[in-house]
Amino acid sequence: MQELFCFRNDFQLHSARSIFMITYPDLQSRLLDKPGIWLVTGVAGFIGSHLLEALLQMDQHVIGLDNLSTGRRDNLDSVHALVTEQQWSRFQFRHGDISSLDDCRHAMMFSIDSGETLLADYVLHQAALCSVARSIEEPTLTNDYNINGFLNILVAARDAGVKRLVYASSSAVYGDTPGLPKEENGKLRPLSPYAITKYVDELYADVFAKLFHVKSVGLRYFNIFGVRQDPQGAYAAVIPKWIDSMISANPVTIFGDGETSRDFCHVSNVVQANLLAACAPDSAYEGTYNVGTGRSTTLNQLYGYIRNSIINEFPYIPAEPHYTDFRTGDIRHSLANIAKAREQLGYMPDDGLSSQLSETVHWYLSCREHL
Repeated sequence: MQELFCFRNDFQLHSARSIFMITYPDLQSRLLDKPGIWLVTGVAGFIGSHLLEALLQMDQHVIGLDNLSTGRRDNLDSVHALVTEQQWSRFQFRHGDISSLDDCRHAMMFSIDSGETLLADYVLHQAALCSVARSIEEPTLTNDYNINGFLNILVAARDAGVKRLVYASSSAVYGDTPGLPKEENGKLRPLSPYAITKYVDELYADVFAKLFHVKSVGLRYFNIFGVRQDPQGAYAAVIPKWIDSMISANPVTIFGDGETSRDFCHVSNVVQANLLAACAPDSAYEGTYNVGTGRSTTLNQLYGYIRNSIINEFPYIPAEPHYTDFRTGDIRHSLANIAKAREQLGYMPDDGLSSQLSETVHWYLSCREHL
């Protein structure tokens, strides 16, 4: 395990000289040469499991924290099937909750064969209650997880001396502020308890950076999609929910007129942004970054894309969805300006929406009996 110590002491110095504006493929190669210790919270969730998969495939050592309330063991099993046994052996799962400071502190520790423990180099914080609708129904619970839980992670990261904390924020912090695309230094106007919690997280991260020198980067995710996203439940994201409805011969409901637009971003871009943000030198560190594609798609267009990917196997899908009233707390238009992430992190998203949706649809078709 000597190489782990080398990672903590050498990689940051090396990266400070040369990682700024490094390409993501180059970063992947460097990580393969420098195994480190990463904590991924919400590891059994949609985004968390993709981060786990990418890190293990780069031979990193990963601690995963999840209470399995919304995360699924099936996601961990899927990752296990995609990596080698040697890579899987580098993963240590902690069944715990970010609402517990003790659980967060314990999750910062990676156990090695000698019985000793090493502290995490990096934290990728994804655990949260991530639904606008649920936050309106359960604001207190959302506050407890998303704010108090994040504060526990900040305290544990400070005490462990982590090199960098990357945390999931949200495009919801912009609300319905005028002007597109949304820029990081623009006005914020949260429209839901969920959005407020993400804004407060950004404030807490800024305060911890000033008071305790906890180096953190917030990633404002736009509308993320991809395989392993849960289509079930009242709070499911639009793409998996629509796919599930179409293949189950259930009507697809659009709130409003369908001209609401979003920046739909594939989960592979989120993985890229997290790793680039974690390994960027201090000269690239500055608060928050948008993670999207810079491309706008209406819900009507999205319906057509998904329908076209499925229609050959399910010809009964209607040409038009069912329209109903606009939903409280929803934002009319959302589009990311990703110039800052491109310039400071080297973020280069793949924006092939049609092919990415087709891949996602076919994954759901292949495993629909198990969802």
